[in-house]
Amino acid sequence: MIELEGVPELIDPVMVAAFEGWNDAGDAASTAVAHLEREFKGEVFAALDAEDYYDFQVNRPTVFMEGGVRKITWPTTRLSVVRVGGDKPRDLVLVRGIEPSMRWRSFCNELLGFAHELGVELVVVLGALLGDTPHTRPVPVSGVTSDADLARRMDLEETKYEGPTGIVGVLQEACTHAGVPAVSLWAAVPHYVSQPPNPKATLALLNRLEDLLDLRVPLGELPEDARAWQVGVDQLAAEDSEVAEYVQTLEEARDTAELPEASGEAIAREFERYLRRRDVSPPGGHATADGGDGSYLRDTPGAGRTRPPKPTRPGTSGAAEGAQEGAGEDSSGGAQDGPGEHAPGGAPDGAAEGRDEGTRETPDAPDTPETPDTPDTPED
Repeated sequence: MIELEGVPELIDPVMVAAFEGWNDAGDAASTAVAHLEREFKGEVFAALDAEDYYDFQVNRPTVFMEGGVRKITWPTTRLSVVRVGGDKPRDLVLVRGIEPSMRWRSFCNELLGFAHELGVELVVVLGALLGDTPHTRPVPVSGVTSDADLARRMDLEETKYEGPTGIVGVLQEACTHAGVPAVSLWAAVPHYVSQPPNPKATLALLNRLEDLLDLRVPLGELPEDARAWQVGVDQLAAEDSEVAEYVQTLEEARDTAELPEASGEAIAREFERYLRRRDVSPPGGHATADGGDGSYLRDTPGAGRTRPPKPTRPGTSGAAEGAQEGAGEDSSGGAQDGPGEHAPGGAPDGAAEGRDEGTRETPDAPDTPETPDTPDTPED
């Protein structure tokens, strides 16, 4: 049973969701939702029962100390509500968790139950994939939907992907069957530097969400973190001539492909974003009541990393960083889910994989950086 006592009446609510795991390369998507929750001071009001959806040998609970008492945080999916201020205030229902280990249809139905009870008008699911994109260029973000009318109205791509999928694709399809408008936003993370964190990809997702929902998100230190991340990767890439040459090849391919798109429309979008931020104070957050004494409501504490890891040579373990969680459990052989409708960098549909928390297989490295292995094909 869904109980939402303590949740105020919401204004034009939109559900924004992200899940750690296969569809979260560089932790970019889950970090974006965590940023929204932190900046708008959201508090968890509900959580799904961990025992219904998670294998604790795959996603283990965490023990922590609070006031000298040992407690356990269970891996699950949590919901909070925040209010975005401005001329047109609206509420965001934030969903942040881990891709479930089982009962995906029940998992999606439970989230849709919350959406129905809260009057959610649109569901936006964030994802990140590995792709053939250089870290020195703006992060490509694709917006896709299964709704042809929504694609026209919101200038999105209509998904045509066929193949293995993750919880992002399943949730979007569940929304479509339930008659709830749904959009997926996908950021492409360079496969040769796929380890988290990736603040540049997180920033790109938040910027695209701003454009989609016509709202302003306080970015805090995220822009500076993104610049520091790129400088760090620049320095590390320069230490390896093969990686540096490969990055240059990606840059040339990207610049050639996007040359016709350096249009007034792209410039106008950036200018509109600048105007939204100019002389506007950060909006306040709207916290909801706590959902009870269940310890699964607590978020797992973790220390963030600030220095990017050394880039992986093309075709080595960096390309396999996103092999599907528990590769042995998926008969698809670890093909990763992504925005099958639009794969950045000229790669095949969804050419990337989300971050794997389990054992990863490492493909053989190519003889030369000019012929790097292309990551497996994912979807939306």
